[in-house]
Amino acid sequence: MGMLKETAPAKVNLTLKVLGRRPDGFHEIVSLAAFARFGDHLQFEPGEALTLASEGPFARQLSENNLVLQAARLLEQRCPGIRTGSFELEKRLPVAAGLGGGSADAAAALRLLQRVNEARVSFEDLHAVAAQLGSDVPVCLKSRAAVMRGRGEDTSPVPSLPKLPAVLVNPGVGLGAGEVYAALGAASFSGGAETSAGTEACPDTLKGLVEQIRSVGNDLAAPAEKLAPVIREVRNALDETDDCLVAEMSGSGTTCFGLYRSSESADAGARTLAERRPDWWVVSTELD
Repeated sequence: MGMLKETAPAKVNLTLKVLGRRPDGFHEIVSLAAFARFGDHLQFEPGEALTLASEGPFARQLSENNLVLQAARLLEQRCPGIRTGSFELEKRLPVAAGLGGGSADAAAALRLLQRVNEARVSFEDLHAVAAQLGSDVPVCLKSRAAVMRGRGEDTSPVPSLPKLPAVLVNPGVGLGAGEVYAALGAASFSGGAETSAGTEACPDTLKGLVEQIRSVGNDLAAPAEKLAPVIREVRNALDETDDCLVAEMSGSGTTCFGLYRSSESADAGARTLAERRPDWWVVSTELD
């Protein structure tokens, strides 16, 4: 069969509302998520032993018990006798950055294993394992724009998004989602009406989407900025680039995104930021 390949695109939370803290310790959220045309690369070759080799600019930040290996082991438990093998991960996304990089890697691993074990592994199996692995893994399985609800595992696809030229910026500081949620200090969730973050139809124009991002925002931005004040600096730097329509933080941080009128504007904005702050990770891309 030879080497199989998958891309693990970055997840970007365009909006994120925290509705409260659930009895199980997780938080009830509503978030509109999109995916960048940039991410990690994962290769897989079926074999006798389950292994993972990592390279790339952020490989050193990975833990030994990587989510790729966790995904394979959990799928083995659910579907005994499946073929595993050797994974090779090119880690191009920063870690603990609000981009769901580890979740995207795990989802890519599950897709690769399903391709090799198609007769033994259903999409229901993949989704069940994804929900066990983490709140972001289910939405990363399809890596398409969706509204995330519950703790993130309940996803509804968005029919279409307008073209979204974007710049992603990470200042080289990591934040754990747990510490950001703790800093938020959300009240207990008791159910009830949802917010406009996910219940309204997703705008099909760039102008409408920018207005929704501005009005809904990201509830985790303020507590994250208290823990890592550089986030505010990143957002301001994006805002100051030409033709940036809106700048916001993704997920629990510390990566921020800016949306632009055109791919050319996004490219120019990325060049400007990279020149001004060569110590920051800056990528021009599109979201869909």
